Amino acid sequence: MSNNAPIQCIVGLGNPGPRYEATRHNAGFWFLEEIAHRYGLTFRKENKFAGETARLEMDGIRCWLLKPDTYMNHSGQAVGALTRFYRIPPEALLVAHDDLDLPPGSVKLKQGGGHGGHNGLRDTIAALGSRDFHRLRIGIGHPGHRGQVVDYVLSRPRQEEESFIRQAIERAADQLPTILQGRFQQAMNLLHTKP
Repeated sequence: MSNNAPIQCIVGLGNPGPRYEATRHNAGFWFLEEIAHRYGLTFRKENKFAGETARLEMDGIRCWLLKPDTYMNHSGQAVGALTRFYRIPPEALLVAHDDLDLPPGSVKLKQGGGHGGHNGLRDTIAALGSRDFHRLRIGIGHPGHRGQVVDYVLSRPRQEEESFIRQAIERAADQLPTILQGRFQQAMNLLHTKP
């Protein structure tokens, strides 16, 4: 998995609206907002893609950024609409999402795999008919009990946790040029070893 196709679309998973803005489940949105901030991009509402989009151009690579406004459980609607319209194959897609199995401050890249109980990933896999897209897993930690997961992901992290999550997102954004070029192994080596 040293070299792959360039990334043509990055999707951040989250829930729209101010009520969810600061919640753990919106870590994927936070990643896209960090990229937009760094590169001076503005998101625009795109009804045909059921979300907000921005376009990033870097080193000859054009990449769409997509924040679905369908709510997490229907993320695939937006992802499917944009990737079909621009004929973007799953291998050229990166989905950034919160991950209960990683501690706050941890961020990992992977390609393929299941949904791990994440409804946004589950719906995206169903919409694409493929698991072969890349994922940026942003650690948010686990509440310790399965019955607490829903409340946990839909609430705001403690200040220290949020600080760790944001630092991990910044480290991932630092690797964006490498990720866009499809040089995943290089990006992984740097991301998976905490500084």
